[in-house]
Amino acid sequence: MDEEQGDRRRWLVLAVGMFAMTSGCAFQYGLPYLIPALRDEGLSLSQAGLLAACPTIGLVLTLTPWGAAADRWGERWVLASGLGLGGLVLLGAARVHSTVGLGACFLLAGAAGASAHASSGRLILGWFPARQRGLAMGLRQTSLPLGVAVAALLLPPLAGHGRATALVVLGGLSLGAALLVAAVVRDPARPPAGAGRRAGSPYRTPVLWRLHGAATLLVVPQFTVSVFALVFLVDERGWPPAAAGPLLACVQVAGAGARLAAGRWSDVAGSRVGPMRRLALTAAGVLAVLAAGALTGSAVAVAALPAAGVLTVSTNGLSFTAVAEYAGSAWAGRALGVHTTVQNAVAACVAPTMGALIGAAGYGPAYALVVAFPLVAAAVVPSLLHEKSDRPTSRAAADGSGTPLAAGSTGVAATGARASHFTEPGLPGSACNGPGR
Repeated sequence: MDEEQGDRRRWLVLAVGMFAMTSGCAFQYGLPYLIPALRDEGLSLSQAGLLAACPTIGLVLTLTPWGAAADRWGERWVLASGLGLGGLVLLGAARVHSTVGLGACFLLAGAAGASAHASSGRLILGWFPARQRGLAMGLRQTSLPLGVAVAALLLPPLAGHGRATALVVLGGLSLGAALLVAAVVRDPARPPAGAGRRAGSPYRTPVLWRLHGAATLLVVPQFTVSVFALVFLVDERGWPPAAAGPLLACVQVAGAGARLAAGRWSDVAGSRVGPMRRLALTAAGVLAVLAAGALTGSAVAVAALPAAGVLTVSTNGLSFTAVAEYAGSAWAGRALGVHTTVQNAVAACVAPTMGALIGAAGYGPAYALVVAFPLVAAAVVPSLLHEKSDRPTSRAAADGSGTPLAAGSTGVAATGARASHFTEPGLPGSACNGPGR
């Protein structure tokens, strides 16, 4: 009976954690869907793109402090307080009219909402046994595309009633998630000291550096497509925002499926880097079609845009899993911290940089330029990856009894490769988390 109640509780915690992540990601990564409304207020595309990037900048600055806070005080209140603070800032942003003030609010909201990335993954690691943790983490990782899908569905029509209305709804979602977390979530039992740590830096070889580099290169086409997809359809193709939003929401849902499918493919193939390289090359081909369609004004660009949106996100989980498995339990937290920060830092630069390029040269040249990034990434990906994932080091880890991991032990030691699948930018110090990117 206790086991059945515990099973129900852990899935309830997962559901609430997913809702919290989805609510946070809706404003952290969904603000590009307000770019048309921001431009209606007189901002240039470059300025609007910079505002849309502000939450990601705040995210990068506070991921590690939020993770340390969760380590010290527990996940429940860190998650609730961060989302609550982010929601209040967004409500305040609805009354801000200056560009600088709005950017400051977006940065603060992103910084506060980073607690969702730093805490929700830790909850899963503590609540779920090894035999269920891979599935649970895969479901949790769909929160990012689901959050962007929510933004794609809600923000374009809400912006028709004014930017303030859209921000109030986003703030309300975040506050609602914070209250639900406080009411439902309970911290897992605190673990004993971690075991199975590996000595010696994995950075003595170039493998991790190449994985970091390849994944960061793939961020550029991913965010170029996702940030400007709505503006491309509206400005270049004459779509009404209310029609473009549902299409792009479907792209986000398909992107979530692509992450899961890529993870499963890598399980069956017994390799992370092989599927990662093939998907990068496929994405380059689709981006080339998109660029050609944009340059010639062909309708093929409208068909290629959703395909590019799905393919450019499909490799996210593979890169994080490969980093965690190669680094091993002693270094996975630090290695994934580097991986997460670099990816989000580059993502924050994509919107203003590509916005300026599109404003100066148009969409065709911009899409043509980003074709090079997945091609270079495919060459940078290591040809052979000798994973250093550890085997279970305790009876609890071996039999899947769900004993919580030691803070910062990353989950690789307890579950081997399974615990690190379907990961994205988000939580330094955990092998099971990650912009989105």
